[in-house]
Amino acid sequence: MPAPVRPADDDARQLAHSLMAEARFAALGVLLEEGTPLVTRVAFGLDPQGGPVSLISDLAQHTRALRRTPACSLLVGEPGGKGDALSHPRLSLICRADFLSRQSPEHGPLAAHYLRRQPKAKLYLQLADFSFVRFRVTAAYLNGGFGKAFHLDAADLQPPPRA
Repeated sequence: MPAPVRPADDDARQLAHSLMAEARFAALGVLLEEGTPLVTRVAFGLDPQGGPVSLISDLAQHTRALRRTPACSLLVGEPGGKGDALSHPRLSLICRADFLSRQSPEHGPLAAHYLRRQPKAKLYLQLADFSFVRFRVTAAYLNGGFGKAFHLDAADLQPPPRA
């Protein structure tokens, strides 16, 4: 019997890139102080280098959890309108959260880039409690549908070189 989770191939990498590029939100999994898991929905985008980012409020419980324990996971990929929800592809990203200070020289360029994809975030960028968080991916699991499970490492998720 073949292993149910296979190493990444070119098709798996391409599907993972597509899921990340198309996602506008993600499910974020964090650990609360007492070790209880919490999953919530956050806005999702990619930075200019193709890495996952979000804009989140310091008032949110998941932000406090990430600041305390930066290990987290993100799930991108939504079921389509028809068929079994479990037959649609999804990508689980295993990450570490790194917060970007508003005073960082990277903040302005990242904000401009992020707003092109998430224009309604302009309001949140004006609020002092919102900041960007970068998710440094360490591994990923792609479920491309029935019988299509893949393990990916961080290098598999690097954007393909532009021709």
